[in-house]
Amino acid sequence: MVTNRKTDEKKAKSRLRHNEYYDMQNCYDNLYFKSQNGKEFRDLMPIICSRNNILLAYRNIKKNKGSKTPGADSANIIDLGEKDSDSLISDIQKRLENYRPMPVRRKMISKANGKERPLGIPSISDRIVQQSILQVLEPICEAKFHPHSYGFRPNRNTHHAIKRLDGLMNNSGYHYAVDIDIKGFFDNVNHGKLLKQIWTLGIKDKNLITIISRMLKAEIKGEGIPTKGIPQGGILNPLLANICLNELDWWVSNQWETNFQMRSVRNNGEILTSRGGRYRALNKTNLKKMFIVRYADDFKIMCNDAKTAQKVFVAVKEWLAERLGLEISPEESKITNLRKNYTEFLGFKLKVHLKRKKWMVQSRISDKSKENINKILRGKVEYMLKIPNASEVNKYNSTILGIQNYYKIATLVNIDLHDTAFFINRYLKHRLKKNITKKGVKSRTYLLYYGKYNFKHIFVKGVALFPILGVKFRPPFAFKQEICSYTEEGRKLIHDKLECIDMKILHYLMENPIRNATVELNDNRLSLYSAQKGKCSITRKRLDIGNIEVHHKIPRSQGGKDNYQNLILITKDVHKLIHATITTTIEHYLNIVKPTGEMLEKINNLRMLIPGLEPITIGSF
Repeated sequence: MVTNRKTDEKKAKSRLRHNEYYDMQNCYDNLYFKSQNGKEFRDLMPIICSRNNILLAYRNIKKNKGSKTPGADSANIIDLGEKDSDSLISDIQKRLENYRPMPVRRKMISKANGKERPLGIPSISDRIVQQSILQVLEPICEAKFHPHSYGFRPNRNTHHAIKRLDGLMNNSGYHYAVDIDIKGFFDNVNHGKLLKQIWTLGIKDKNLITIISRMLKAEIKGEGIPTKGIPQGGILNPLLANICLNELDWWVSNQWETNFQMRSVRNNGEILTSRGGRYRALNKTNLKKMFIVRYADDFKIMCNDAKTAQKVFVAVKEWLAERLGLEISPEESKITNLRKNYTEFLGFKLKVHLKRKKWMVQSRISDKSKENINKILRGKVEYMLKIPNASEVNKYNSTILGIQNYYKIATLVNIDLHDTAFFINRYLKHRLKKNITKKGVKSRTYLLYYGKYNFKHIFVKGVALFPILGVKFRPPFAFKQEICSYTEEGRKLIHDKLECIDMKILHYLMENPIRNATVELNDNRLSLYSAQKGKCSITRKRLDIGNIEVHHKIPRSQGGKDNYQNLILITKDVHKLIHATITTTIEHYLNIVKPTGEMLEKINNLRMLIPGLEPITIGSF
């Protein structure tokens, strides 16, 4: 489903912290800088095989939701975690000396259109190898990728791609969309061509190229050795897909966009450097105006007239066949006049309509996405029927919040969700009539997001269900090209964005309640995350998945309750410092937390509420 597409924004921010933790950030920054300046890389394997790079790969894999999914050898991240660091590093380094990938496990997953998509799941050891390579290749490739490619790249997401499309349609008058659907893209990528593209990017370490070649030809268990294609499911594969289509991005861009931005045009012997002068001069040439917006293998080429769009359609079709050996799907590929018809992109459908004598974008949830939303919510209702408890209700609510958060950028989102609301409310009352109550608790999270709405409340097991119609249009934000994980200036912009609540973490907390804890505690944990703006109550540092703990101000052993006023969210290290009794332990966590005077006062106030603990005095350590 589109609502589960990975923008990787949260992961990118998390990896920044991990990079710094393992002292690899400067190394990656240097690779990015050299790549930007056209340097070639002939000896990358020492960086890939370095101790800190491998440990960082383990840490990043461990945070992935799929880390516990076994490969063909039945092992997962838990099995690797039982090894000591030196053994893990040694094993990975030895494998990379003469790399031979293990067989890939094939798994079929359902798509929104009812069809199935094959996933290739490498062994957990091969995933560590791929992550180690990804960490080194990503900064090199990021310096070379086109600015309007948005899929599977750090800090970029689907909303950025929609915003770019909005801008071209709204402000610039590009009302013809060339929709090209590549037939079975991931299954048909030419291995030899891809390896040459990697070489062209300046990645000329022959040992590394050999390893990537062997990864591409890893045996698929039960099917044999592939001769073409990039199996979906591997950690390195999204980057390889972007490398393949990056050539298309720049080829389209150089027809007009890059020409317009970069070229100086002579006019009567005079070199024009101003933007307006270049535009007027280039307008008189035979260059065709076109702009590409791409998210993975889904892309649009925007033109401002039908004749240009027709020429672009034919040219791109021929270029893909001749240059990349890829065919297009005739049934799915077309030219759309956006003044008359919708074009579909990333779960939305968009067109333009006249408003106050101006052409304005009208965006809606696509028909396929609406069908998929209904299907998913129906499934959540069935789970609540089988297991009627607060945990399943919270999972339903989390899904509602995720749908609203993704589709809120559609101008007519509320209208589109009316049919879904009618369908799901009727389905709820029919299937859960024995569990629906007239009265119940509206959680703080409910009040935060839906308190201003005047909907009829539905309670299941006394917990209020989030209303699907509780959403308003919010225009998407444009991607700032200055944002970059591999420059100091770019990272500052990323950290500025951390002031916002991370919805993915909020969803994670909803879907992963503390086991054996009360419903009240788990609900208050969500409210505290929102109220604390996703930050530790003591240090104000960002709370990440795996580093969020609930602290009872008055311990439960002393009669403390799970009520909101008695709880705070803090990091693990702060929690250990609050409860520490041994001098060496206190000293250890003081060195990690490094509290200011104000922070230490808060910590001591909490310690004084715990019987037997004394305040911490910095001067005594």
